[in-house]
Amino acid sequence: MRGFCRVVLFTMVAGLVSSQTAKAAATDTPPVADGKTVVENPVYVPLGPNSYGMVFEKVFDVVSEYFEIAYANRYDGRIETFARIAPGLEQPWRPGSPDWYGRLLATFQSLRHRAFVIIQLADDGGFFVQVVVFRELEDVARPIRSTAGAAAFRSDNTVERQYEVIDPAVFEKAWIPMGRDTCLENAIIQKIKKCM
Repeated sequence: MRGFCRVVLFTMVAGLVSSQTAKAAATDTPPVADGKTVVENPVYVPLGPNSYGMVFEKVFDVVSEYFEIAYANRYDGRIETFARIAPGLEQPWRPGSPDWYGRLLATFQSLRHRAFVIIQLADDGGFFVQVVVFRELEDVARPIRSTAGAAAFRSDNTVERQYEVIDPAVFEKAWIPMGRDTCLENAIIQKIKKCM
């Protein structure tokens, strides 16, 4: 009975994920969790040139709700963030991918997001705010905590000691780029438009 319940649950999850993917492919727009329309990127903010400081601060505040800021320069209108591990379904309180499919992916794989924001002056005095969020997948040499064949053929040493200190900036795991996360970009842009 327990095995049957697992099969039914797996089938339901697979059907939901495939329907979200098919819907996104058919409409050529990313699925949005709350049903709102997709906002153009870069978004136009119709404020005068004297309000650049306010626009930059509002964008900075919205982006800092999602990411930790690595670099922000008010004079060239650029905000860059540190990479942040994407929360899965088990952490619904953390800001991250607003769609169910992105959360499901982050539950079963190590994903991280990195954001770049550019604020440019428009010709008519307003501003263009462009938000780009990249998604990356962790590249591991072998599956972590895999137990298949571990009892019979163990090739790891029992104790591994490192006698030299390695700088964490030098010893970093590789990450595979997966493209842009348009759902998270859309959520950030909608929040920016709501604040203006």
